Amino acid sequence: MDRTHLFDLTGRIALVTGASRGIGEAIARTLAAAGAHVIVSSRKLDGCQAVAGSIAAAGGSAEALACHIGEMDEITGAFAAIEERHGRLDILVNNAAANPYFGSIVDTDLAAFQKTVDVNIRGYFFMSAGGARLMARNGGGSIVNVASVNAVIPAAAQGIYSITKAAVVSMTKAFAKECAPSGVRVNALLPGATDTKFAAALIRNKPILDQVLAHVPMGRVARPDEMAGGVLYLASDAASYTTGTCLTIDGGYLIA
Repeated sequence: MDRTHLFDLTGRIALVTGASRGIGEAIARTLAAAGAHVIVSSRKLDGCQAVAGSIAAAGGSAEALACHIGEMDEITGAFAAIEERHGRLDILVNNAAANPYFGSIVDTDLAAFQKTVDVNIRGYFFMSAGGARLMARNGGGSIVNVASVNAVIPAAAQGIYSITKAAVVSMTKAFAKECAPSGVRVNALLPGATDTKFAAALIRNKPILDQVLAHVPMGRVARPDEMAGGVLYLASDAASYTTGTCLTIDGGYLIA
């Protein structure tokens, strides 16, 4: 039996935050290739326009929308714009994140703490709330929160970032439980070390990278596109009975 249609997203509206580069860009391109109309979102409009234009040039459907999820008014404005333009939202991928501090947890200053919390916890929370409300009015949808393996094993020198990603996992389960009756599924993706600009402090530092790879059975970091297939699954009808779960894509890092 041909079940490839389960991954067909034709006619669905998908919002991907942090989609101007890295994992978010890879996710946006994959969802568009599966037929979704993708709203490419990030803080800076020009970066979003470049990705959306590239998707359109390849035959996909996309638009750009600037939104800094660390700013409450921008979250409100983004959902208002989506509702006015499309009247619905079927898929939300919370991928935008902040990790401004790399160093001893006891030396984390208030500014770095607050920025990380505002984006990674408050931003994800109110993006999920806004997305779930809009989805519920149209029969349901899928939210995918991009967390991290740091949610399970806090990384050295990434204390507050790891803490916020653990909160994303708990948040995912809380939203999944309460939103299921409305037809809204909520799941999380836990990427391992991935070759992106966001992770440059780790990837470009050979001593640190060697320490990480010593615990990765596959012996390498991931490409951004290797995260996108998991999101496609969670966003699609193939995962119609999947909610509140964490999908880990980490080359075996979390194997006990």
